[in-house]
Amino acid sequence: MAKANPLLQFGNIPVSTATLETCFSALTSPQKKIHALENAGELIRLKRDLYVVNPEVSGKPISIPLCANHLYGPSYVSSKWALQWYGLIPEQVFRVVSMTTKHARCFETPLGIFDYHKTALDYHSVGIKVVQEGEVSFLMASQEKALCDMILLDRFVPSQSVKRLEQYLEEDIRFDMDELAKFDISIVKSCAETGEKKLIFNNLIKIIKQ
Repeated sequence: MAKANPLLQFGNIPVSTATLETCFSALTSPQKKIHALENAGELIRLKRDLYVVNPEVSGKPISIPLCANHLYGPSYVSSKWALQWYGLIPEQVFRVVSMTTKHARCFETPLGIFDYHKTALDYHSVGIKVVQEGEVSFLMASQEKALCDMILLDRFVPSQSVKRLEQYLEEDIRFDMDELAKFDISIVKSCAETGEKKLIFNNLIKIIKQ
């Protein structure tokens, strides 16, 4: 009777080299086995000492935000990637943006590019939620925080007036303005109190209240 593939136990959860080595501890060189599995495409290397099992092997789709959380943390997925995930902007976003309290980093992986931007601790902790997707869960910005983070990172967001910000949302990023009525304004207020670009965040609050 054939043995079950030991990689199946990990599903689509990123796994460290040390954990993988325990699966092949009976071999003379577990490291060589891991490299062979990577070369065969059964393992996808996210960075040094971190892998995810190919979905063709695991039978489970790769969770991009879960991989983002594991690549570099503490962090949560946000900005345009989160906004398109929520269906708030029509643009297809390929660069996964996360916010972190650590130094800014960028990882180029077979799954795409993962960017990490540093924020202050008091601002960072606002508006983070645990999202359940299938059998896994990950940290992502709420809709409100994702928009605030995008504004924080975009150097071209107009700060002069409420009208210009409204035009930016409607025309530049084609934001679903109807969804603003459902926003938790307290999250935006907390971002205005703890983050940079207070004027723009306060203008956003005025738009939400309209």
